[in-house]
Amino acid sequence: MITSRTDTTACILCSRNCGLSVEVEGSHLKKIRGDKAHPLTHGYICQKAARLEHYQNHDDRLTSPMQRQPDGSFKPVSWDEALEDIAQRLTVIRERHGGDAFAFLGGGGQGNHLGGAYSRQLLTAMKSRYSYNSLGQEKTGDFWVNGRLFGSQTCHTTEDVEHADFVLFIGTNPFQAHGIPNARDTLKHLQKDPGRTMVVIDPRRSETARMADIHLQLRPGTDSYLMSAMLAIIVSEGLHDRAFLSRRCLGFEQVEQALLAIPVADYAERADIPLAQLQAVARGFAKAHTACVRIDLGIQQTLHTTLNGYLEKLLYLMTGNFGIRGGNNLHSFLLPILGHTDERKPKFKRTAHHGMFPIAGIYPPNILPDEILHEGENRIRAVFVDSANPLVTWTDTGAYEKAFAALELSVVVDVTMTETARAADYVLPASSQFEKWEATGFNLEFPVNGFHLRHPLLPAREGTLPEPEIYTRLLEKMGVLPASFPKLERIARIEGGRGYHLGFMAAFAGALAKNRHWVPYAASILYRTLGQTLPDSAAATAPLLPLAIAYAQKHYAAVKRAGHKGNRITLGTNLFRAILDGRSGVLLSEHEFDDLWTFIAHKDGRIHLAIPEMLDELKDLGVESHANTDYPFVLMAGERRSYNANQIYRDPAWRKVDPHGAMRIHPGDAESLGVISGDRIQCRSPWGCIEAVVDVDDSVRAGMVTLPHGYGMRFRNEGPIGPELNRLTSLDYCDPLSRTPFHKHVPVQLEKVIKRGTDEETAGEEASAGATG
Repeated sequence: MITSRTDTTACILCSRNCGLSVEVEGSHLKKIRGDKAHPLTHGYICQKAARLEHYQNHDDRLTSPMQRQPDGSFKPVSWDEALEDIAQRLTVIRERHGGDAFAFLGGGGQGNHLGGAYSRQLLTAMKSRYSYNSLGQEKTGDFWVNGRLFGSQTCHTTEDVEHADFVLFIGTNPFQAHGIPNARDTLKHLQKDPGRTMVVIDPRRSETARMADIHLQLRPGTDSYLMSAMLAIIVSEGLHDRAFLSRRCLGFEQVEQALLAIPVADYAERADIPLAQLQAVARGFAKAHTACVRIDLGIQQTLHTTLNGYLEKLLYLMTGNFGIRGGNNLHSFLLPILGHTDERKPKFKRTAHHGMFPIAGIYPPNILPDEILHEGENRIRAVFVDSANPLVTWTDTGAYEKAFAALELSVVVDVTMTETARAADYVLPASSQFEKWEATGFNLEFPVNGFHLRHPLLPAREGTLPEPEIYTRLLEKMGVLPASFPKLERIARIEGGRGYHLGFMAAFAGALAKNRHWVPYAASILYRTLGQTLPDSAAATAPLLPLAIAYAQKHYAAVKRAGHKGNRITLGTNLFRAILDGRSGVLLSEHEFDDLWTFIAHKDGRIHLAIPEMLDELKDLGVESHANTDYPFVLMAGERRSYNANQIYRDPAWRKVDPHGAMRIHPGDAESLGVISGDRIQCRSPWGCIEAVVDVDDSVRAGMVTLPHGYGMRFRNEGPIGPELNRLTSLDYCDPLSRTPFHKHVPVQLEKVIKRGTDEETAGEEASAGATG
């Protein structure tokens, strides 16, 4: 008889990672609700999380390592056979061609970050620094600006939407995309409070825009014009916070000079927003008691990506809405998901073909096919892909298909046979996110921050392994790790019985001091030693112990405020145990707002407002023109909708609506093209062509269309299901600084698809025959 039980976990579909209460029956996730005991989400859930059974159990799950055969088919092989061959081939490539011949792609996925501590060790073993992931085509322009403003690319901002009097949403639709705490509840509270103002800046009348007090439905791609005009109004009318700028910032005079040169009326016209309305929003934001800005990919994947990030930060910095309740703030990190890589320092390696630098330790996916395919010895020859599907989700699918075909070795670690896996030499099946210990690095809150370590809901499916085991075995087979660590294992067993681990950490530090070549492989050493003594088979969590100790040392008072006990020596180990025991997550820290200023990385403790590259680009805005009469429509690719999510959902049955990923098109445009909802339409960009199903919808501006992300995959070897967006995108159509693709501003042509045998086609054939007869 199959029994059911209720357990807790978290959603893995977006950065919010809401706590879930799940009824587990056998190997299935039955009823899924919000976990009211979760310290941050308090029982909130959206409709997408309720469908996670479609991720856990579907027909394309992998249960054995797969090796590509000469004819292109795949054969199941043993783990030892796969890892032995992969280790040998990687070693040969490294010795023949050096570390520059290897790149690591992906790593983590939404909520799958614990394995990242293990996978990155492979880069060290291969003597490579080439790490590519999806953040490199979404957020690195933002990270670069943070580095210049705050002194480090690890400084990351958040927004206190819940307590702001005036909220500005730019290029984001939190009703569908979330990204803010308990998004739909928060939006409802904001909408209903007459003392608060919500403004949405978006070319589409989104679900969030419908709830707003004011919607600025600007022309696609003109965000920089609109934001710079707002800033010019604020400065020219003396609405900036002089006291804050004097006390906390440097370089205001240069920024002020640049902003006073902005032709406000002209830029309002370019954005197609009435000047009076723009002025009202700028004044309202600047005069509000507290105000904050929330942005997302709508301005991070469009024209002037990096400049957009600079301008949106100037909005809250120039008005003093930073480091306060209801403003924008920096926050702490437990998992170090970002690094700091300043391109002005020669130690950070540039790529062989493009000479591109990393941002926050990440290289942009837009350059990778060229780095594989270019002529010369120093090209990339081998890749490891972890929890990513670049052939579908990264720019220019055709270029990626060609590049993967040219590799000497490609390995994919995933739970299913993705499109990228089908192009690989080996596919290594990982356990699902509900079959292993896992966590997210997206703990981005301030002043209160939390962390949710997720325990397994289900046993690992036979034939699969968690990433920590996969990478540790591979490193052992490559010879960079010994088979055992007898002294550390003995001390771990003794310390594990006591539950404190301080003696083990002292021994561990001593072992690393004596064996410096072990340092880059600390995660796997902890996994093989301390990890084996942790309760409930929680070996993968061992690297959290030193991270918890470091966090408690850095944020000692804030960790104590969150309720954790201990002194300077014991607080970190106590925090680790609380994380390990917290089935619904724990609060890590509770900061005071003055603490934020200790996060600033500049030695002078100030924000450096003047960024020469951004001021130069701002100056050049006035002479730009992006008109393209050959491609009269603008496609916003990657819209968030009710039933699209990240790539972990493979089975299309999870969707209750929008099975085709339809193209939204304005009624006037639909009429001129002769299409109605349900028709098929050909969408052609300068780089490719796909077909889509039409959805006539007046929420979009005339001249623009939208398509959702999360489609274009093949399930049960059928498909593709829905639009393959990256058949339309180009490697070179991107921000010149960060190489972020302009996915929200793709120029396209549209043409109705005529079905064979229709009256229209017959008439067209007769006319053609008459013309040639």
